[in-house]
Amino acid sequence: MKVLDKIGLILFSLIVLLLSVALCVIVVGVVDLELVNEGLEMLVTDEIASKVAFGISVVFILFALKCIFFSGSSKSTKGKTGILLQNDNGKLLVSKDTIESLVNSVVKNFAAAQSVTTRVDVDEQSNLKIFITLFVLPDAVIKDITAQIQKDIKTAIKSSLDLEVKEINVNIKNITVSKKESKEVKENKE
Repeated sequence: MKVLDKIGLILFSLIVLLLSVALCVIVVGVVDLELVNEGLEMLVTDEIASKVAFGISVVFILFALKCIFFSGSSKSTKGKTGILLQNDNGKLLVSKDTIESLVNSVVKNFAAAQSVTTRVDVDEQSNLKIFITLFVLPDAVIKDITAQIQKDIKTAIKSSLDLEVKEINVNIKNITVSKKESKEVKENKE
């Protein structure tokens, strides 16, 4: 919700609250109806008060028209489903799934990386945060492989989508043995 919409909503809520309280007070009889009439008459007849009331009324009318016809509820896809890119020819929505697939394909190029899962977060300014969880083989130098994975992912996303990646967080969940090594271990035990 935009700031102007929030201000309009707050103002109208306050006006409705004040009118409701005033009506309740008048109906219950706490305030005399003649006193309210005198106040309204003074507001209309006094030159300065009538100009102020007129100005406030015009502002409220403009707020009402803006909130009714130009609401800020446009369906923004940014941050929820992906990133909306625009150029002279039209629009392109790059989904989070597409970015995750691109990241997974880059990580799968590393022989020492096994079983990768990826999560992509996109904030309101279209900044990408990528979270990778993977298993690595025992002979992998984790510091080197993660640095190279981060570098390759940034390069791939920049070249494919022309987007900058704010951060890439890699979580090494476990060290695993390859299927080939696992088979050899089983054969040696037998």
